[in-house]
Amino acid sequence: MSASAAAPLSAGLALLNGFQRGFPLVPRPFEEVGRRCGLEEAAVLEAVREHASRGTISRVGVVFAPGAVGASTLAAMALPSAQLVSVARLVSAQPEVNHNYEREHRYNLWFVVTAAAAGAVDAALERIARASGHAVLSLPLLEEYHIDLGFDLADGGAPRAARRVPARGPLGERERRLLAALEPGLALVPRPYAALGRQAGLAESEVIATLEEWLARGVARRVGVVLHHRRLGYTANAMAVWDVPDAQVARLGARLAQRPEVTLCYRRARALPAWPYNLFCMIHGRERAAVQTQLARLAREEGLERCAHDVLFSRRCFKQRGARYAGETPDG
Repeated sequence: MSASAAAPLSAGLALLNGFQRGFPLVPRPFEEVGRRCGLEEAAVLEAVREHASRGTISRVGVVFAPGAVGASTLAAMALPSAQLVSVARLVSAQPEVNHNYEREHRYNLWFVVTAAAAGAVDAALERIARASGHAVLSLPLLEEYHIDLGFDLADGGAPRAARRVPARGPLGERERRLLAALEPGLALVPRPYAALGRQAGLAESEVIATLEEWLARGVARRVGVVLHHRRLGYTANAMAVWDVPDAQVARLGARLAQRPEVTLCYRRARALPAWPYNLFCMIHGRERAAVQTQLARLAREEGLERCAHDVLFSRRCFKQRGARYAGETPDG
């Protein structure tokens, strides 16, 4: 994603682009955003609401570090083309599934399952396999190198935030209540933290202090605008995977994570013999040829050309939303 390939940003989207992280933790955050940008609070709220209604932003909210408040896995299924849509609909209906995509591969349906505990993730996978009649491949995260998906729409590459290993340990009841209230995102009102507090039974100051603590502990990766990248023109999105010797994967993953074109990078468990790959990265782009060129250059410069690999471009998005850790009823 080069600067020359990026489309010009509207004034409203340019405003939101700058607050993908570092969203103000003050009683009137939209007023503070406006103060920094020379706008009135009402104008900022209008811009956010407009993009939310158009689906170009998913929410303004919290992105949690992987494994910090629950359990998750990336899963895949190899489906006959005639059954893909019906099984995708079944998968998307599960409350534990937050992302669900078709990709160009024999394993053509890929989805993320997230829940409060590992047992609930396993139960969801078993439920999907039983209801669909197809096996599910589970590829749990072993090590993250860059997981954020906050990237600069103006030039296609955001500065890498320092990665903090999250403090582990169960959340308290107060934190769990706040987590449940946060899952849909902040209310687009002048005092969203006060609105959260009313839902969670907390004072506005307690909400802000808890969010600050989560960021400091590494439990929360960022607070800010979460984009729907496909609706912003990023439709040439490739998941590249390599079979890297275990002794080398951490070094190579750390190098890939520093490249501006890489939006996600992590190590996952192999699932032999079906899936030999352990190093994953994503490149989100507007044009397929440009992404292919970037991947070829990346493999050449990082010494990955000798490793067995595959590239899976996304075809369709069946579901994309924030993870749900607190539980809910299935989607309709």
